[in-house]
Amino acid sequence: MSEHGGTEHGNTGGEPPGKSTVPRSRLAEYAEMAVSPEDRAGERAPLAGPDPRPVPEPAAEPVPAPASEDPEVEARRQRFTALLEEFRETPVLVPLGDGPGPDGERGLLTADWNGVRFILAFSDGQALARYAEARGEYHREWVYQTILGARLLDVAVPAAGVPCGVALDCADGPDGVVFPPVLGVVADEVAVDRGRGEGL
Repeated sequence: MSEHGGTEHGNTGGEPPGKSTVPRSRLAEYAEMAVSPEDRAGERAPLAGPDPRPVPEPAAEPVPAPASEDPEVEARRQRFTALLEEFRETPVLVPLGDGPGPDGERGLLTADWNGVRFILAFSDGQALARYAEARGEYHREWVYQTILGARLLDVAVPAAGVPCGVALDCADGPDGVVFPPVLGVVADEVAVDRGRGEGL
């Protein structure tokens, strides 16, 4: 419905009815049909005594819209989402650790930090070499598997049996990326924050 103060294609009050050369809108005809003759008679006749109709309540104060989130925070979230999507579609190198995996074979190389286990993954051989050098183990043989990022997050993380995420290129400082075990990154059933907002 328009709120411009006049009726669409109708009489705007500048001329008496019947003098306008512009055809009336069908909306105006429907509006008149919705008003009974008694109501129209009541509008023309002056009321005797106080108006029996209830006084309309004052309009509620408009509720201010919530303040928009910090643009820098939103930009960081968008960058992380883009990195996550790219990681899920990219094969990465995952060294094998010394301990056994779920099937009795050598498991994937992991590191525990603040009660969370992280599978260590590397974007290429150079990134793995930098990690080996940082550990002082550059000259030993590193056995690794090439695994799609999505498979790490969707299969390997739930199979860990403990809160688990993925650390990509962890020897590269700020160029590395951590994918924590939270909703939107790993499967819902193994996300550490799955109970938030549910009273758990």
